[in-house]
Amino acid sequence: MAGRPVRYDGAAKPVAGGLFERWREEGRLIPFCPEISGGLAVPRPPAEIVGGTGGDVLDGTARILTGTGADVTDEFLRGARLALETARRTGARTALLKEGSPSCGSRRIYDGTFTGAKRPGTGVTTALLQRAGITVFGESDLEAVQAHLTALEHASRLERGPHGAAEERDTHH
Repeated sequence: MAGRPVRYDGAAKPVAGGLFERWREEGRLIPFCPEISGGLAVPRPPAEIVGGTGGDVLDGTARILTGTGADVTDEFLRGARLALETARRTGARTALLKEGSPSCGSRRIYDGTFTGAKRPGTGVTTALLQRAGITVFGESDLEAVQAHLTALEHASRLERGPHGAAEERDTHH
């Protein structure tokens, strides 16, 4: 999404638009590809979740396979764990991920038949981030991301109080 060629086919699928560019300029974006970080190459064979969704992969009841049957589940799990570590280290509470991917799909993923068919579901990184309380959006949901960020920033201002510093609350009556 950030313009880096990390897709399985070696292509880049950058997200364009005012909001994305503004977030980039503000330093809000942390480019991260769980599949590359997990040890997969570019290019690489396409992979799909077989037998469930990303949550099922986390639970050990589904696998991620290539079209030739090679099991790449461990690489996807490693990348998901590294994505969560990065999110925690940077304090990220929101993630903007690539829809459809077996790692990053937030609403739909390929159905595991390698026919190009998609079905509702999440990728393994999305599932892990959501389990950790991080809100995940797909790249076509920029307006929803902005609304979410605005709500988080408003809540943060309320917590800090009118003078910008965290206020101590008197709990003694």
